[in-house]
Amino acid sequence: MASGLYSSSKPSLSSSSSSSSWLFLLLTLLPLSLACFAFLLQWPGGINDWFTDNHPFPGMSPISKKSSDSGCVSLLGQSHATSFPYLRDLNLDHKKDLKPKICITTSTSAGLEQTLPWIFYHKVIGVSTFYLFVEGTAASPNVSRVLETIPGVNVIYRTRELEEEQAKSRIWNETWLQKFFYKPCNYELFVKQNLNMEMAITMARDDGMDWILHLDTDELVHPSGASEYSLRSLFKDVPEDVDAVIFVNYESSVERDDIKEPFTEVSMFKKNYEHVPRDVYFGNFKEATHGNTNYFLTYGNGKSAARIQDHLRPNGAHRWYNYKKIPNFIFLEEAAVLHYTYSRFSDLTSRRDRCGCKPTRADVKRCFMLEFDRSAFIIASTSTSEEMLQWYREHVVWTDEKLKLKLLKKGILTRIYAPMVIIQELREAGVFTSVVTSAHMSFSNNSSITRESSSSHATVRKVLEFDDTDDLVGESKVDSAVLPQSPPSV
Repeated sequence: MASGLYSSSKPSLSSSSSSSSWLFLLLTLLPLSLACFAFLLQWPGGINDWFTDNHPFPGMSPISKKSSDSGCVSLLGQSHATSFPYLRDLNLDHKKDLKPKICITTSTSAGLEQTLPWIFYHKVIGVSTFYLFVEGTAASPNVSRVLETIPGVNVIYRTRELEEEQAKSRIWNETWLQKFFYKPCNYELFVKQNLNMEMAITMARDDGMDWILHLDTDELVHPSGASEYSLRSLFKDVPEDVDAVIFVNYESSVERDDIKEPFTEVSMFKKNYEHVPRDVYFGNFKEATHGNTNYFLTYGNGKSAARIQDHLRPNGAHRWYNYKKIPNFIFLEEAAVLHYTYSRFSDLTSRRDRCGCKPTRADVKRCFMLEFDRSAFIIASTSTSEEMLQWYREHVVWTDEKLKLKLLKKGILTRIYAPMVIIQELREAGVFTSVVTSAHMSFSNNSSITRESSSSHATVRKVLEFDDTDDLVGESKVDSAVLPQSPPSV
C-alpha cells in the first residue's frame, strides 16, 4: 500500500516541480525581455540602427562596406556613426514640407575649413537653403566644386554677367547707400553685400523660402530660448504680424593666441549690452573693453532675419527693410549671433592682405568703418611678427583668470558650448571629409563637366533679372543703411 501510495504520488510531485521550474523561468525571462525591448525603443537611432551602419550625408551616396575599406576613405578617418543625439539619423537634406523654410545668404572668400562647418552647423539647426556669393578662395575650383555638391547650397560666382546685372540695381539710384560707393576695402564689401542681399531676396522668393538671414562665415546663429535648439522652432513662435527679428551679437573672447579652428576652440563670448543689465554694463565697462576703445572689437548692433514678402529690401548688412511700409520688428530675448571676430592671430594679416590702403590714420578711415579694424590694419602693416603678437595678446586674448571669473559672474562674459559640440561631432562623424571626398570622386568620374559650365549654370538664372515694378517710397521715409556699430560708451 505504501509502495502504491508512493508510486502514485511520484508523477504528481514531478509535475508540480516541473510547473514551478517553468513558472520561475517565465518570471525571470519576462522582465529581462521587457527591459531589452525598452532599451531598443529608447535607442537614439531606433531599432533599424542595429542592422545598418550606413548613414549617408548630403553630397554623398550611400557607402558600402567594400568602399568604406578603401585606402582613401580610411586615411580621411571617415565614420558612419555618431554619438551626438541631434545628429543620429538626421537628414540634413531638409524635406520640402518642413516649415518654416529658412535660408541664409552670405558673401564670402573663405575656404572649406571655414565654410563647411558653417554650412552644416546651420543645417543641423534647421536652415535648408544657402545662397553663397563667392570670390577669391571660395570661388577656386577645389572649393567651389565641393560647395556645389551640397544639397541646398547655391553658389553664385562674381562673373561679368553678374556685375552687369547688379549694375542695373535700384540701389545705385538711392541715397541710403551712396556714401559707401566707390570706396575701397570694407566700404566696397558693404556695397557688394547689399547688392547680393537684394539678389538673394529674389532667389529666396522663387524657392519658396519663408525667412532670410544675412550672415558672414565667421558668424553662427545661437537659437537659445527656443523649445528646441532649432531656428525653425524659434521662428515658429514669432507672431505672424512681425516682419523681422533682430538677433543681438555676442563676440568671441579668445583665451589663447594659437587658435586654429575657432568654431571648436572658442567657448567664451562677450554678451551684447542688450542682454546685460544697464548698471552691470556701465559699472564694468572699462574692464570689459579689455584695453580697447569700445566694448566690442567690431560691430555691436546684431543681425536680423526677415520674412520673405513683397517689397523687401536690404538696409545695410545688418538689417532688412521694406519699400512700401515700416517693418514691424522685435528683438529676440535670448537668441544671438555668435561673432568669431579676430579669433585667430592670422586674422590680422589676412585682413591686411585684402586691402591696399596706406597704413596711416588718414587713409584707414577711407577703408574701414570701425576703429579697431583701423588700428589692427596699421599694426599688421607696420610691425614685426613679434610686435603684432604682443599687440594681439594685449588687445584680443583674455589671459587674466581673475578678471574672466569676475566678468563671468557678472554676466558680461558667458560660456556657450552647443555650437562647439555640434561641429566637433560633425567632424568626428566624417561629414566634412565625406563631402570633400565625394565631390572630388564625382569630379574625377565626370571630368567633362568643367567649372566654367557649372558657373554659367549657377549665374544664368531668372533671378538675375531685377524686378523694377516696385515704386520707391518718398526719400524722407526710407531709412538710411544701418552701419556696423559698437554698443554705447560710458
